[in-house]
Amino acid sequence: MVVVMDTDAAAADVSAVVAKVEAAGGSAFVSRGVARTIIGLVGDVELFGTLNLRSLSGVSDVLRVSAPYKLVSRQNHPTMTTVYVGADDNRVAIGPATFTLIAGPCAVESEEQTVRAAQLAKAAGATLLRGGAYKPRTSPYAFQGLGRRGLEILAQVGREVGMPVVTEVVDAHDVDLVAEHADMLQVGTRNMQNFALLQAVGSVGRPVLLKRGLQATVEEWLMAAEYVAQRGNLDIVLCERGIRTFETATRNTLDISAVPVLHAMSHLPVVVDPSHASGRRELVVPLARAAIAAGADGVMVDVHPEPENALCDGPQALEGDDLRALAEAVRILPPLLGRRTGQPR
Repeated sequence: MVVVMDTDAAAADVSAVVAKVEAAGGSAFVSRGVARTIIGLVGDVELFGTLNLRSLSGVSDVLRVSAPYKLVSRQNHPTMTTVYVGADDNRVAIGPATFTLIAGPCAVESEEQTVRAAQLAKAAGATLLRGGAYKPRTSPYAFQGLGRRGLEILAQVGREVGMPVVTEVVDAHDVDLVAEHADMLQVGTRNMQNFALLQAVGSVGRPVLLKRGLQATVEEWLMAAEYVAQRGNLDIVLCERGIRTFETATRNTLDISAVPVLHAMSHLPVVVDPSHASGRRELVVPLARAAIAAGADGVMVDVHPEPENALCDGPQALEGDDLRALAEAVRILPPLLGRRTGQPR
């Protein structure tokens, strides 16, 4: 069961609902989004029905939600959510009215490389800068990222080019450190079911980009998002980045159907990462076009000024003609579907 609060509900109204539920022996988890606060109830649903919660000040509705992911379900939140990233004077929207291009280097290698990649990304129409400071790699011998120094470089470059930044956090102990430097925290595919990490990023007060696990079902993915939401954070963006199948022609298989499926099941925005789905530069732009047509709220791509010298995922990084083709797709296609873009005029 969930309690949906009015958009103008006061903190005292939320506290009154929590107090009444807890006095009846239940538990209440408060999740705050940009526009509305939702309170998830755990306990005796029949007893909750006798509390007359709808009569309390600030309560908009009380709903029984059959889905196990109650806070992120569209059942209790029929209006699609818009997630805002960055400060008020440089805020990027990800949601149903916009199309957002997130781009940058897969890994922060140096200040010069990050600046050049960020400039390329911005020129292509990106409004959110991605870059990895911590890189969980399949091989322990592969480049693992610059850590704290990488965070510092990314934050500095983001300020210089005027773009909020998103970066991955891989350890719950690093969440506060990463949140000091990043505007949005990414949970990668290998950590989608790292529940301690999900709870930590849900508690830190930053929007979260949650990638789908390599072998996760859509429901498992939404349950992972529920862990974040239950800690009080509804500013979650889901990222489809390909799943593991029997097919070997691409690194992973991009599940483009996940976009409309998720929009039917959840109110959270959905973006697509064609770079990590395909692992091949020549496939990134066609898959990005497909994501736009399927209704994705944005795409996230790798950009590198010298892909042949990249320390991480060079074969999928865009530059030159490929990046120009992506920029053209982002400029032309989203407006045909009624979406605004962050393209420079």
